[in-house]
Amino acid sequence: MNLLQEIQQKIDQKTKPIGALGDLETLAKQICLVQKTTSPTLNNPTIIVFAGDHGLAKEGVSAYPQEVTYQMVLNFLNGGAAINVFARQHQLNLKIVDAGVNFDFEPHQDLIDAKVAKGTVSSLIGNALSSQQIGDCFDQAKKLLERDDIKDSDIIGFGEMGIGNTSSATLIMSALYQLRLEDCIGKGTGVDLEGFKKKYSILEKVLEKHQGLNSPIQILSAFGGFELAMIAATMLEAAAKGKMIIVDGFIVTAAYAIAKAIQPEIQKNAIFSHVSDEKGHTLLLQKLEATPLLHLGLRLGEGTGAAMAYPIIQSAVLFMNEMASFASANVSEKE
Repeated sequence: MNLLQEIQQKIDQKTKPIGALGDLETLAKQICLVQKTTSPTLNNPTIIVFAGDHGLAKEGVSAYPQEVTYQMVLNFLNGGAAINVFARQHQLNLKIVDAGVNFDFEPHQDLIDAKVAKGTVSSLIGNALSSQQIGDCFDQAKKLLERDDIKDSDIIGFGEMGIGNTSSATLIMSALYQLRLEDCIGKGTGVDLEGFKKKYSILEKVLEKHQGLNSPIQILSAFGGFELAMIAATMLEAAAKGKMIIVDGFIVTAAYAIAKAIQPEIQKNAIFSHVSDEKGHTLLLQKLEATPLLHLGLRLGEGTGAAMAYPIIQSAVLFMNEMASFASANVSEKE
């Protein structure tokens, strides 16, 4: 009997009708296969929020000024944001990574300094990231997963913060799958109709400037952010180490799409937390053949969807490990 058969047998022998736990059974099977066991674990569950500033934000693609990126990072460190609330609720280890914020932070126990530069170049001018900077992001990802407070995590949820990064995600999605801009673009954070028209016009010009991109790294270089590059790199590193990864909303999914284009095998490690209310996310999930756990109309980012999905993932592991079998409970099976 191979491992998949052993896992299925264990699931089917639980005190329930065959398949009665639906998607939880699929989730349990996925985690067991990644961990190569019939008794999966969720040791030190961690959410990492990556923050970075975008040169494109200065062109007016967001309703908020660039300063909000560093202000929200300070809010995370002070424990006042939505992600802090949900991380506390579900007892998740929460770390904030400064991947490239245009601000000098004081040292803090929950802040990881991985700053590559103080924001990217505007993709209207040139490539957002240089090849050297992308290399730096991948180097930082390796260091991140070697940290004592993260290296023993079986499961990592990914969040982001960066004013202008819905534009970056939109451009990545459009270029990666050769989709029309109108099928990918949403309003982002708080943009009104006039602001949306301006955003559309700017992104159209950016796509015209960067044509003939042939690889996921070229697309990341042209349109990405330090937080997006570091998320993609950390996902790849985490999957290589046999960890589960929880994908948050639209922006994190765009980073995941880059990671999957580099290493398709990453899909077996990925759990998709929710479908965002941001317009392009449903189509992006379809392109990735991904099924999200939650449909709550969220559009906040920060890893909030990943944190809220965690208890469902926990339930999949707990039923696998703690639910009685027909034999152990002396319950008669279906004839």
